[in-house]
Amino acid sequence: MTRRQCTGEYKIKPIKQKVRQILGHPYPSHVPKGVFVEQWVGISTDEFHRAKDADVKYMRNRHPLLDLDWSRADCIRYLASRGLADTPKSSCLGCPFHGNAQWRHIRDTSPSEWADVVEFDAAIRQGNARANASGKRLLGEAFLHRSRVPLGEAPIDHVTAAERAELQIGTGAAEVLENGVVDGCSPWACRGDADAPAQDDFGLAT
Repeated sequence: MTRRQCTGEYKIKPIKQKVRQILGHPYPSHVPKGVFVEQWVGISTDEFHRAKDADVKYMRNRHPLLDLDWSRADCIRYLASRGLADTPKSSCLGCPFHGNAQWRHIRDTSPSEWADVVEFDAAIRQGNARANASGKRLLGEAFLHRSRVPLGEAPIDHVTAAERAELQIGTGAAEVLENGVVDGCSPWACRGDADAPAQDDFGLAT
């Protein structure tokens, strides 16, 4: 598993910048005491362990789904009642926690996004100077798909027999390879955060 920074760089930092702009106190100016925004974060009861307070005084987090005691299933039922049954999970386009089904969906429904993510996969091959989780130089090559081949050539149409044999995996692990990590993304958390120990086998391959 390589070093991850998508939550900090692409979620938390832009949100804080926008909040400061809304408050009229862009960085590096000081936000006066008592001036804050209330941010609602959609974490359900399935993921209650991911609900956190903001780490700055000018933001206060609320978790309305927890206040309602709503699970992911409750959310799906509500969306279906409003004619929004096909609302997909949120995630970064080039997330290494995607399963084969998610990669296929991008490939089959959005050629332009598929081209972007294939290009992104190629661009990360050599990593960077501090590529892995411990901040050391990447040894080997980085790939988005666990097969360790370029995404455009990866076996995303099914979990292959070779993958099963290599990992000696059971049905549960094969489900992760097909459908990705269950937990969804939020403005404050990557869907792999809660499952980090298991991702040594199923995460971004090097």
